Amino acid sequence: MTEQQQQDLRRDEVEAGTTTGLGTPSVDVTSERQNSLWSDAWKTLKRNPLFWIGAFLGAIFTLMAIAPQWFARGADPRDCDLANSRDLPSAEHWFGYDQQGCDYLANVVYGARSSLIIGIVAVLVVLLLGVVVGAIAGYVGGFTDGLLSRVADIFYGLPLILGALVLLRVGPSTDLPVISSRGPGAVALALALFGWMTAMRLVRSQVIAVKSSDYVAAARAMGASSPRILVRHILPNAVAPVLVYATITIGVLIAAEATLTYLGVGLQRPAISWGLQIDAGQDLLRTAPHLVLFPSLILTLTVMAFIMMGDALRDALDPRQRS
Repeated sequence: MTEQQQQDLRRDEVEAGTTTGLGTPSVDVTSERQNSLWSDAWKTLKRNPLFWIGAFLGAIFTLMAIAPQWFARGADPRDCDLANSRDLPSAEHWFGYDQQGCDYLANVVYGARSSLIIGIVAVLVVLLLGVVVGAIAGYVGGFTDGLLSRVADIFYGLPLILGALVLLRVGPSTDLPVISSRGPGAVALALALFGWMTAMRLVRSQVIAVKSSDYVAAARAMGASSPRILVRHILPNAVAPVLVYATITIGVLIAAEATLTYLGVGLQRPAISWGLQIDAGQDLLRTAPHLVLFPSLILTLTVMAFIMMGDALRDALDPRQRS
């Protein structure tokens, strides 16, 4: 084995944590810490009833979005008969009928797909922007950190709903294909563009705290590249708080989508959405309260499911919460 090959081998061993400075076998400190963290968190989660309630509701609504026909009792949300307009719930039609005479259970069930797609897609974009910007700001530091932090502060100045409302309001007048129509992609992008800052702050603080660790310094001394150090040694330590934030944010963004749609700047008909249903039923609240009650109830339960899972996960990952 040549001297260069021996150096490469020692570099890989140090980065993987398989050797110590004396060349004796050791354990990957980062992996051991992460495995212990998630193992202890799972033990705590198993004893938390709120987590199981949230997980059960989240699974039900996710399955509802994937296969709505299983929950709609064979009804078609587009099959309408004005003779049934605003009929109250009955044994045959649990949620009654809407103003157009459409089966309301089918409409509420099919509305889950748009809301969950928007919530999940928006969170993925939030995580992408937050992790990338936060990792760069925390690792590089200096002027770059200051500049990116000030950009985040500028976005913090615009509330989530107000910023998304403005973007969606001017979107149809632009030539950008993504926001030129108010579909699920446009609403998700608008929410993500004004909701990534907290994720960025979480990742940045974790990167700053970890980058001065001994094993990071050892990897840097052995010639590991900055991207490799970030991906292999630093970012795994930022997973826990970002995952908690993402779980809670799914519920928050689902509620934000319903709010934007209710205000008339979110999804547009013929889309099926809980926000559209609440908006259509508000004028009939006295004569047909079920038109507002059922989509509001399902929306509330969906948001609560993700928030309960996020709160339980946060408590499980915080050592101070464990007995």
